[in-house]
Amino acid sequence: MKGFEKEYFQRFEFTRDQVERYFKNALRDLEIARKDSIPEVKFSYGYQALIKAGIALLAHVGQVRVRGIPGHHVKILGKMSEILRDDDLMMVGNAMRMKRNDDFYGGGTIVTEKEAVDYFRFVENVLRKAAKRIRRSGRAV
Repeated sequence: MKGFEKEYFQRFEFTRDQVERYFKNALRDLEIARKDSIPEVKFSYGYQALIKAGIALLAHVGQVRVRGIPGHHVKILGKMSEILRDDDLMMVGNAMRMKRNDDFYGGGTIVTEKEAVDYFRFVENVLRKAAKRIRRSGRAV
C-alpha cells in the first residue's frame, strides 16, 4: 500500500476499543439507512456509513487519523480501495461523493429509490469486507 500523505493523515496509535467504536458508528449509520424508506435518507446515511467505515479501517490498518480538510473523503475512498483491493470501491464511492456534493453545494439532487437501494447494497458489501479485514487480525469488532 502506498504511503499516507501528511496533509490528509496523521499517525496515531489507536486502541482496539477506539477502532471498534469507529466501526460501530459506521454500522449504526448503515442500520439507519436500512430502516428508512426515504431514498435521500437511505443514500445519505449509506454514504456516511461508507466514510465512517473507511475511517475505522484506516485507524486499524494504517494507524492514522484522518484530517478533516477539503479532499479528505476522496483520500479515504482511495485508501479503502487499496486496503480492500477493490477498484469498484473508489469508482462507486466517488460517484456517491459527487452526488452528495451536488446535493450539498449544487442546489440539490434527486436520489431515486433504485439508486438508494443499489448504493445501500454496495455500502453494505463494503462494510462486510471491512469487518472481515478488521476482525481477521483480532484487533477489533
